[in-house]
Amino acid sequence: METMATKTGLDAAQSAALRSAAAKDLGLRDSAAAGVRHDWTRAEVEEIYRMALPELVFRAQTVHRGHHATDRVQTCQLISIKTGGCPEDCAYCPQSAHYDAGVERQGLLDPQHVIEVAREAAGRGVTRFCMGAAWRDAPEGREFENVLEMVRGVSALGMEVCCTLGMLTELQAARLKEAGLTAYNHNLDTSPEFYGSIITTRVYDDRLKTLAAVRTAGITVCCGGILGMGEREADRIGLLHQLATLEPHPESVPINMLVRVEGTPLASMPPLDPLEMVRAIATARILMPASRVRLAAGRKQLSPEAVTLCFLAGANSIFVGEKLLTTPNPGPDQDEQLLQTLGMKPMEPHAAD
Repeated sequence: METMATKTGLDAAQSAALRSAAAKDLGLRDSAAAGVRHDWTRAEVEEIYRMALPELVFRAQTVHRGHHATDRVQTCQLISIKTGGCPEDCAYCPQSAHYDAGVERQGLLDPQHVIEVAREAAGRGVTRFCMGAAWRDAPEGREFENVLEMVRGVSALGMEVCCTLGMLTELQAARLKEAGLTAYNHNLDTSPEFYGSIITTRVYDDRLKTLAAVRTAGITVCCGGILGMGEREADRIGLLHQLATLEPHPESVPINMLVRVEGTPLASMPPLDPLEMVRAIATARILMPASRVRLAAGRKQLSPEAVTLCFLAGANSIFVGEKLLTTPNPGPDQDEQLLQTLGMKPMEPHAAD
């Protein structure tokens, strides 16, 4: 079968050279050529973010092809293991005790129930199982022991195991690692400058300290942010700059779109232009080429065409299941149909290591 390179008179080596030249322009260097960068300046990030969108997506796709299979998407499932009553005042979160968003409080789930949910997810080809608890700080005592039991059980299924439990101590992180935890999610949410407009019950450095504890324990980091909270473009650039200058980069970078929930302070925010999601994902892909960029919360608000653009921009992971903690998510039939239409496939378990 004649390839596009043959039709245009380019052999494989010439095509690779063109892709490499495109990636190197404006300092966009892949790890094979010059090493993954952690010294991005905010001005460089701004220049990339504000490119003409077709050029930005092309460059992101060029970087993506150098590090990832273009027809594979990792499927993850997220379950709320302890719901509501959180003492934090995150303005986007319906689980905050500060707001009346209609979320029913629920204590920590039974470990065996959680493990069975993970087993069912693994049977559907899910390779990463994530557990979230509405705590400000991960607790000690019996609750933490139950979480460790969940981690051990899910790990035994051969899945990647991720938790988000609030702030951690180094000892807690070490115990989670020993139990088999693969990754810990602790998002920066937004830029340092805008952070205080969204959350007042903790400071930005608190989040960075938890990330440091996770790294010390040898657990991979899942860290991203939320778009559409009323932030400026400069704040989106600031968030991406923060993530791209962490060393090492987060292995997982979830990009979330605000899900507006009645009862929360951000319920009346105007809807985010989906192309801002595309722009942020493409920039993240260029800045953090080896990371898995996850199209996370808010996907139900995106059309199939917008999701397709996100994949073209470098997203290579989605969350499946009808809920992400307490907010809606596309159903499994929709996900299967979209991936089938695009000729894409879920990543196999061995490829997610």
